[in-house]
Amino acid sequence: DGIAAYRLTPNIELLCLANVIISNPDILENIPVARWARLRVTFMHQRLLSEDCGTLQDKIFADVDAIQEQFFDVSLKGKSKVSNDEAKVEFLLERASIETFYGLDKKARVDLDQAAAEQGFQFALTGILGRRTKFQQHDVSQLVVLARSAQNTEDAKGVKSSEVQTGGANSGPKNVDLNDDTLLESISFTEKPTLNLDVQTKESLPPALAELDPSNQPKLLPLDSIILLALASSITNTSPANGLTREETLPYATRVLEGGSSNWQVYTQGLLVRSRMEGYRSRTIERGLLQLQAVVDQVIADTTETPADGNADVTATSFLRKGESEDSAPASERLRYIFQIAAPTRWELEGELAQRWVTLGGLRSALDIYVRLEMWAEAALCYAATEKEETAKKLVRRQLFHATNNGDEDNAGDEETWEGPERQPPPADAARLYCIIGDLDQDASMYEKAWEVSGQRYARAQRSLGRMYIGQRDMLKAADAYAKSLRANQLNHASWFAMGCCLLELAQFEKAAEAFSRTVQLEETDAEAWSNLAAALLKNQIPTADDEPAAPAVELAEDEDESMAPQTKKPDPQQNKKDALRALKRAATLKHDSHRIWENLLIVAASLSPPDYDTVLTAQRHIIDLRSKTNGESCIDVEIMEHMIRHVIALNDEYDPSKPGFERLLVEMFDKKIVPLITSSRELWQLYAKLSLWRKKPATALDANEKAWRALMSNSPLISGQMPSSRVTELLGERTGVHCCNVPLMSRRREMSRLVSELL
Repeated sequence: DGIAAYRLTPNIELLCLANVIISNPDILENIPVARWARLRVTFMHQRLLSEDCGTLQDKIFADVDAIQEQFFDVSLKGKSKVSNDEAKVEFLLERASIETFYGLDKKARVDLDQAAAEQGFQFALTGILGRRTKFQQHDVSQLVVLARSAQNTEDAKGVKSSEVQTGGANSGPKNVDLNDDTLLESISFTEKPTLNLDVQTKESLPPALAELDPSNQPKLLPLDSIILLALASSITNTSPANGLTREETLPYATRVLEGGSSNWQVYTQGLLVRSRMEGYRSRTIERGLLQLQAVVDQVIADTTETPADGNADVTATSFLRKGESEDSAPASERLRYIFQIAAPTRWELEGELAQRWVTLGGLRSALDIYVRLEMWAEAALCYAATEKEETAKKLVRRQLFHATNNGDEDNAGDEETWEGPERQPPPADAARLYCIIGDLDQDASMYEKAWEVSGQRYARAQRSLGRMYIGQRDMLKAADAYAKSLRANQLNHASWFAMGCCLLELAQFEKAAEAFSRTVQLEETDAEAWSNLAAALLKNQIPTADDEPAAPAVELAEDEDESMAPQTKKPDPQQNKKDALRALKRAATLKHDSHRIWENLLIVAASLSPPDYDTVLTAQRHIIDLRSKTNGESCIDVEIMEHMIRHVIALNDEYDPSKPGFERLLVEMFDKKIVPLITSSRELWQLYAKLSLWRKKPATALDANEKAWRALMSNSPLISGQMPSSRVTELLGERTGVHCCNVPLMSRRREMSRLVSELL
């Protein structure tokens, strides 16, 4: 798809050879596990690329489905249970890692839960009293993961005892100490579980977990540790910078590390996950960086080949001491669970370290890493982030163009702008480099050039072009650019969303609805896409029966009457409104703190015939909760409230407070939420008076009408004579009617006189 692999990938020909062998039709047909091997080869191919590849994604998930059907639905049922369980758990973990890579976190969570069940693995995220700082005086609830592998670790399903005994307490790179003047190295727990948060309560904890000492938990099996780390990755995949998310995921990595691991790669992955979480807190950011540096150093030491002359090809600049021999592990151990963990490659780890240096302001260290790895695009983005756009452009142009006027490239100085002829052939990542120049210069021709050199397969070029046109408010060109990008990669959620927005602006509502439908199919939790889908459906009018051409008459046989003729189904004129209502309900569920979504839901539900009163009530209640503090009584839709009150009065002559349902919910909303908000709205007081009369509470109705009258008198239209006399008479009649029904007969004339004099 025009996406280049990392240019310095070592021994890339081995991956090509493996792909040729595994993709042979005879091998796929006669060797059952060949398809599983092809899945691993294809996913490794994807991970070598700089971006997601739609073509490879289709192949990967096709093989995943085929393996599920071939092995775990039929074939392995006749084999030994141990082999079946081990293979199934490994497959589920592999599939979860693939789904997490592509952002399908909900599917990944289902696979991880199933893998834990197959493995007999028990774990729970809970809260236990303890102390996190050195000077803490009182114990507070601390998040911790309690976990225990199968009852007998060495006899657990699918795990050899030799694997459990491999290595010491911790098999992996050095675990860097925190060394903070305030935070403890680890949480100091004072007792066993007593206070628990969202996931588990003390009573619901399994006995095997309730008896665990949180400060001294047993070592986990490698596959069980992988489950915890995969859960942490799936949780942080969508919002890694969210503080609550980090607090929730860090205990998973801590459990893997503090309990130790029998596998080098599993323990290393635990250190990596923890360092990512600690990179966002001021008191742990230093340890996070040092830990990542230690992992990178150890990986480089273990994966760098030493040539015959004894000089290694790859060296890393590090301020840490050289790792001890016990920090290393043989390749067989490091690669045992490589596909279940989906551990990053060596250059990905170094690139992550460089990015961490950028966030900390260590630009020089980051650039040294990028230049050594020949990651020119990342180096250019690093310069651009520090407002050195010209340096970034020169760095990228040097990879694409020769020196100006055929100058000496080896001795080119900083003044060289690299505006000579294009390099032939262009570098493998030329499309991406052209896009970076386009981003820096906002030059559409660079995006077009990237599209051209990729053979019209690099979807990112058209996406960037579409974003530029949206900024210029040229929605027609933007929609066309996104359409081209989607022909190259149909699985890009952001492109479908952006194209839908462009089509909405162009009033192409039917196509916009199709685009947003594809968006929510790819990302079912996108509330904005659901909301925009509803907007497109509402504006897309369904043709009525009068607009459609008449159907040809059906000739009946002699023995048939008209009742036997096929009936043509008339289109429902409200179908789009009903579909929009369902979309808005989903959007409100996903983004319940958006008052705009609730307001749209309120209007659509009220506009149906008949209205969806339950949804109207729910929407109005949420709007009050969200907007009452800032908007007061203006957040209440008076017209819709009036319709609801008329509906309940027409539905029942009397109010039964003991009967649950819509009527009681409406009354409770008025009593508890609306009445405390009313300050100057005569209409709301009158509605409350009408509702009170229906509830057989004349005194409350009288009081509400009094307040409605005062609200009316406090406004200028009546006093200044701007209100028509007919309206004044109507309001007076409403008030006197309520008064007279509660005033003794002898006093009614006096009350009427008082009201008239008050009005005058």
